[in-house]
Amino acid sequence: MSELPILTCYIDGDFVNSDTHFDNINPVNGQAIAHISEATPAMIENAVASARAAQESSWGKMTVNKRCALLHKVADRMAEREEEFIAAEIADTGKSLFQVKTIDIPRGTANFRFFADLAKFNSGETFITDTPTGDKALNYSINKPLGVVGVISPWNLPLLLATWKIAPAMACGNSVILKPSEETSSTAFLLAQVMDEVGIPKGAFNLILGRGRAVGDALTSAKGIDAITFTGASSTGKQIMKSVANSVKPISFELGGKNSAIVFADADLDKAIKGVTRSSFTNCGQVCLCTEKVYVHRSIFEPFVEGLKQAALQIKIGYPTDKDVFMGPLVSKVHQQKVLSYYQLAKDEGATFVAGGGVPQFNDERDMGCFIEPTIITGLSDNARVNQEEVFGPICHISVFDDEDEVIDRVNNTDYGLAASVWTENLSRAHRVSPQLDVGLVWVNTWFLRDLRAPFGGVKLSGIGREGGKHSLAFYSEPINICIHIDS
Repeated sequence: MSELPILTCYIDGDFVNSDTHFDNINPVNGQAIAHISEATPAMIENAVASARAAQESSWGKMTVNKRCALLHKVADRMAEREEEFIAAEIADTGKSLFQVKTIDIPRGTANFRFFADLAKFNSGETFITDTPTGDKALNYSINKPLGVVGVISPWNLPLLLATWKIAPAMACGNSVILKPSEETSSTAFLLAQVMDEVGIPKGAFNLILGRGRAVGDALTSAKGIDAITFTGASSTGKQIMKSVANSVKPISFELGGKNSAIVFADADLDKAIKGVTRSSFTNCGQVCLCTEKVYVHRSIFEPFVEGLKQAALQIKIGYPTDKDVFMGPLVSKVHQQKVLSYYQLAKDEGATFVAGGGVPQFNDERDMGCFIEPTIITGLSDNARVNQEEVFGPICHISVFDDEDEVIDRVNNTDYGLAASVWTENLSRAHRVSPQLDVGLVWVNTWFLRDLRAPFGGVKLSGIGREGGKHSLAFYSEPINICIHIDS
């Protein structure tokens, strides 16, 4: 084996290696940058046992103030090691330095601070109950942790989406077992180091590494796991639901999306073009919230298409750390081939390619990587496969529409229901249209703008439950009603 670093699991306060390793690949050039130690069934059992032990002792008995103070130390140490997290995230994903530096890593740190503060003010309910006999009762509730939470996080926003779950789960007093994507385990490994450095009690945080079904299924089916939270593909979500069905575990799913943008005739055209460019091509379209379908009013269709084309052609693709690079590579060769298969499917279905449709050529090591062109297509029906299936790449289809009711029906013609964006300068229209869209989140004249207190999640194939603010605390804790009889 080469002298590349080895990313190991973290179980019961120790970094644990195994006999099985696989390569961590840099998508910029296809080269291995580390070896990943794959958890064995016995290691997963140990992780569950240690998490349960922590619930019954150190972590479970810790006061909320002490627990949240430790989570603030996690955030502080992450901030001190920010450059390491940035470098690791770029190496794993290939995403641009600007995005990692301004969104992914700072938000990961902010999640710990936000939920640590929020948990200290998580209160129950209190009622005075009158009885038919004239006596009274005091009914109040307290919030108890679920126990051991399995966190399965995706490869597109590795640290941000892992901490989005870990932070509220731990703030509520749960022990956590994190299983990150095998494509992007580096920042999870750094997070385990941070947990160890600041003195998080043994077993309160565990990291298991490994590939897909083998490790993931072992985690979701483990008897000692009390709840599962997952972000990723809808197909995987269905599999997890089957796995947890026998034990009826609580689940929180943030799954795929086939998101639309509606550009009305009264929209600020320049603002809409800039916004849709960002919503379609950010992170190579590898964000569950990205726009893949754009509906534009007939009166502005041609100038919008031309404007979006010019914006796409001006996108700089290249090394993530180069100046002004907006798009790095896709996450892997496997995913690159998947997205290219949808480009071919679009051609087979009769799409007109306005821009892109292939792979950029660099004549250097990047040609061994996973780069792809931002792509704009038109001419397909709403029921075409490319307009119904999630591509998860930098592609959008632009359609023309004529009236408000029509476009609402067409946007809702999908099995998914995560997000949508509406571009209009008419305030009444914005308020009228937004609630009629079958999604969990609507942006008006913006995209990817989030408040951590607001509910986040989708409907239909896009997920179950809501996360964010009090909604996260509600999932990761269980209210217990206590009734005290009061004599008259």
